[in-house]
Amino acid sequence: KLSDLLWKGAGWDEWHLQEIIRDLSAFSLVTTSSTENSLFIHLHPLVQAWSRDTSSTSSQSYRSMAIQILTACGSKDIGLNRLLLPHILDIIRQIELHDMQINDLMSFGEVIRQQGHYHRAGQLLQKALEHMKRSNQATPLNTLQVTSLLADSYWSDRRWAESERLCAEVHKQRKQLLGAAHPDTIKSAASLARTYRSLERWTESEGLDVEVLRQRRQILGLKHPDTIEAAASLAMTYRGQGRQTECEELEMEVLEQRRQILGTDHPDTIRAAANLALTYHSQKRWNESEKLFTEVLRQRRRILGVDHPITIRAAASLASTYYSQGRLVESEKLFLEVLEQQKRVLGVEHPDTIRATANLAITYHSQGCLTECEKLLEEVLERRKRSLGMDHPDTIRAAENLAWIYHSQERWNECENLELELFERRRRVLGMEHPDTIKVATSLSWTYHSQQRWSESSALEVEILDQRRKTLGTEHPDTIRATTNLAFTHALEGLWIEAFMLLVPAVQAGVKVQGLQHPHTQFAIEILAFVLKKMGMHREAQETKAFLVLDASHLHDRSSPRRVRSPLLALGQALRRIFGHSRADDRSITEQVHDAA
Repeated sequence: KLSDLLWKGAGWDEWHLQEIIRDLSAFSLVTTSSTENSLFIHLHPLVQAWSRDTSSTSSQSYRSMAIQILTACGSKDIGLNRLLLPHILDIIRQIELHDMQINDLMSFGEVIRQQGHYHRAGQLLQKALEHMKRSNQATPLNTLQVTSLLADSYWSDRRWAESERLCAEVHKQRKQLLGAAHPDTIKSAASLARTYRSLERWTESEGLDVEVLRQRRQILGLKHPDTIEAAASLAMTYRGQGRQTECEELEMEVLEQRRQILGTDHPDTIRAAANLALTYHSQKRWNESEKLFTEVLRQRRRILGVDHPITIRAAASLASTYYSQGRLVESEKLFLEVLEQQKRVLGVEHPDTIRATANLAITYHSQGCLTECEKLLEEVLERRKRSLGMDHPDTIRAAENLAWIYHSQERWNECENLELELFERRRRVLGMEHPDTIKVATSLSWTYHSQQRWSESSALEVEILDQRRKTLGTEHPDTIRATTNLAFTHALEGLWIEAFMLLVPAVQAGVKVQGLQHPHTQFAIEILAFVLKKMGMHREAQETKAFLVLDASHLHDRSSPRRVRSPLLALGQALRRIFGHSRADDRSITEQVHDAA
């Protein structure tokens, strides 16, 4: 017993303990460290190995004592739990989980989940739940508590379907037992909303998020941490719905409140900064995103350690920002580092490892390494089909990226087949108005366009433009681009009046919103000048061409091996090369940035 080792006489003696530590340190058998007010004694690895190899009856009793001590020491303190982690992992390697007590399973599960060992944590909490269900002394509320912890563990491990099933069960039963306004019921609603968000079920997520925020503001007040957390959750749902302005406003408010109340180094403050950085990334505000992500990564490496899954995700987000800034060498280097860490820490089949593989593939594509890129993306798609199913959002993204590569290689049949399947799935699951559905529709329209299938391309572009106008308004850059795309296709069809009626407002809006020299504005002006000439309005065509900043005389690239049907198509191909006006311009690399929550 500890009292036999550490007590002197009939009571505790601090000097006696210090003498023991000093003697053991003198022989290098232990080292000491501290965190806040706690002193930790680290046994030499050889002493630990000797202890593990001892199989006497006494070693079993000391092992039980070690479990009790570790359970008692477990807390929400990240630094403290990092010191406990190797000892907990060592203990659970030595014993069968069914021999552990419920409290020990729960305590160990929470510590190792916090430290990023999500799958192993799920195993411990699953065993704890089985014990609870067999126990005659367990109350329904206690069982629900363990179920909730297991659901959280599944969510952290990206096992969202399993998490949703448990979250829904917990929320339903807590509403019945405790009422809708009880703090535990509100908490379970927040967990369920988070899982819906991960599954991209935005309407259900938003409904719960809004109700949770209303209740917490009413019951707890505006500055309570749980209220701030509810606002952060709603902001992430807004981002998923493409409501960037509302998302940014909430996230800036959340970050400011957390800095004031919790301090800059608190995990929740760091998470708020990461989420705002992600929103900046979604808005293509790369410099602001990079600044925040760099600071987030520095803090997470210091607080969580370099191999924690959340730290690795922060590195992936920064690598993504480098990619978006065109800093491809730095991006590739960091993505390679992330992939190696994910393989070592999580294994090759883990969702985060698969995502890291996809990120590296996309970086290879940008560097022109198409063979390496295609090989990695095919591997990603097969793994996601196998582990997640074809309807899972991550699987759909993998198929989108592979279709993108096929398009780059002009493998039209393979590209079209994938994009058609994706478009139907996106439209069925998300609706036509969702930004992701519009993006894949845009990709499919450009595939038709590249094959000179104008009528099929224009039919899709009409639908895309209608949705852009409804959701973004007429002067949003994406709406202007969609208008120009449809006008371009109409021109290729010889529908000069229809093209003209679209191009005039597109050019006006482009000049107002993006400026005269913006490549998309210049592209629209060049097409308008060509259309005016075709309509016999030669003077107006010359006046329009005067607004061109670039000399377009060299744009008709006759060295291309591909035959085209009209000078306008050759012009369009050349313009897209120079201005970057292509299907990739409408595409976002959704693999790369991780939600910080």
